[in-house]
Amino acid sequence: MSPPVPTGLAPGAVLGILGGGQLARMMALAAADLGIRCHVFAPEADSPAFDVAARHTVADYEDEAALAGFAGAVDVVTYEFENVPAATAAFLAGRAPLHPGARALAVTQDRLSEKSFIAGLGLPVAPFRAVDSLADLEAAVAELGRPSVLKTRRFGYDGKGQVKIAAGSDLAEAHEAIGRFPAILEGFVPFVREVSVVAARGIDGAFAAFDVCENEHRDHILAFTHVPANLPAAAADAAIDAARQIGEALGYVGVFAVEMFVLEGKSGTNARIVINEIAPRVHNSGHWTSEGALTSQFHQHVRAVCGFPLGATARRGRIEMENLIGDAALRWREILAEPGAHLHLYGKRDARPGRKMGHVTRLVGEDK
Repeated sequence: MSPPVPTGLAPGAVLGILGGGQLARMMALAAADLGIRCHVFAPEADSPAFDVAARHTVADYEDEAALAGFAGAVDVVTYEFENVPAATAAFLAGRAPLHPGARALAVTQDRLSEKSFIAGLGLPVAPFRAVDSLADLEAAVAELGRPSVLKTRRFGYDGKGQVKIAAGSDLAEAHEAIGRFPAILEGFVPFVREVSVVAARGIDGAFAAFDVCENEHRDHILAFTHVPANLPAAAADAAIDAARQIGEALGYVGVFAVEMFVLEGKSGTNARIVINEIAPRVHNSGHWTSEGALTSQFHQHVRAVCGFPLGATARRGRIEMENLIGDAALRWREILAEPGAHLHLYGKRDARPGRKMGHVTRLVGEDK
């Protein structure tokens, strides 16, 4: 069965969203601005996106009866997280348009396939080797050296599922630490900063990227994003061109992010980028666009997957985005009293350590 092609969507259509977290919540809010109703499908009954969606379904992602009902009630399906089960994506794609498509999921869900895909485009990545056993790890470390990083091929984020291989690291212990799951070893990249490109590609192949942003992590979780990034124009152009090539090669539809490392020469010159990973969804480092760009990443994603024209991506000035992690969200009254601060809370009840509870965007200066 071939799904219909969504070329005629208009305000009043229904967007189905897999996943009910904060990304789905902000997507649904943006969709409402464009006259699009959202139906959110998630297994958690207290999903934050349910509060702002026209309709929701609480069911497991493997529940085919619930999925069929969901697909029949929407005009197009998208998702807020990249670990959608492959069987779920295939099931829905046969019943409704799915954007981004199943190929983007297949490539990005597995670090080995992702790195191989990027390298196959001739784009720069850290050296890597597949690791399926302790013997593979020993051979990979002998080739790539120390320090290096051992990462599970699937289900890693915010620093989870990885361990650094340092000079004195015991390889057997490192292999055990990741559960002996299929993994890759990545060679060390001496980067000076981390940046990302958040971009969109439409059904018609149109491409639009936001300015490259610079990301500051604490405890492996994004803490601040600064825009524009401290990056020479040539390196910024190369970063955006790399995102364009990735989007085209995947036949991508929707918003995606490409996370990158910045390397510099010994004198601090000749900056160049090395690609770290692809996120096939709206992204935490793109939250600055909510007030900092002419079109937010969430409005842009809704435009793309519904077949609408893409919006303008120009910045409104120099922007900072602060993630509110755990009890940092308790500063809400202080933030609301701060001139020029824009507070976004995700409606989560428990401010657990390491949990993303909200974010703040600030205009910190005019463009020079």
